[in-house]
Amino acid sequence: MMDGFLRIYMNDQLALGVAWRELARRTRDQNTGTALGEALDEVATGIAEDVETFRSVMRELSIRADPLEPALTTVAERIGRWKPHGRLRGYSPLSRFEELEFLVMGLETKKQLWTTMRDLAGLGERLSTADFDELIERAERQRERIEPFRVEAGTEAFRGSSR
Repeated sequence: MMDGFLRIYMNDQLALGVAWRELARRTRDQNTGTALGEALDEVATGIAEDVETFRSVMRELSIRADPLEPALTTVAERIGRWKPHGRLRGYSPLSRFEELEFLVMGLETKKQLWTTMRDLAGLGERLSTADFDELIERAERQRERIEPFRVEAGTEAFRGSSR
């Protein structure tokens, strides 16, 4: 039964990773040519690499990835793009803030995921595929990279631009 719980947990987490990867890419594309776009390019690349690392861990554990869950989260992420956030045309400051807010939540969740896998599931000793300590530190670096932009976007969305 425990392996069944791990399989379910890992498939749920894979679906979330795919959703955050897609969100990071979309937010990057909306901010191309800016310092935020550059930061998001790094983070989106890192999240995509982490999704592949996670898939490798699943393969090493002989856990089959459920193709439906990631597909459904991708569809849900794309449907979320249609919400206007106070503007019918153009990119809303609220959209930028919420996207960054969700990315920061995802990066925190990713840190928790790697810690859970290393410590609670006991995979730190069992697997050769992943350096969990490095993955945790990488998630923290990604979060630190995005955080100043999240604060700036929130200030702009809720107080108006000071520029």
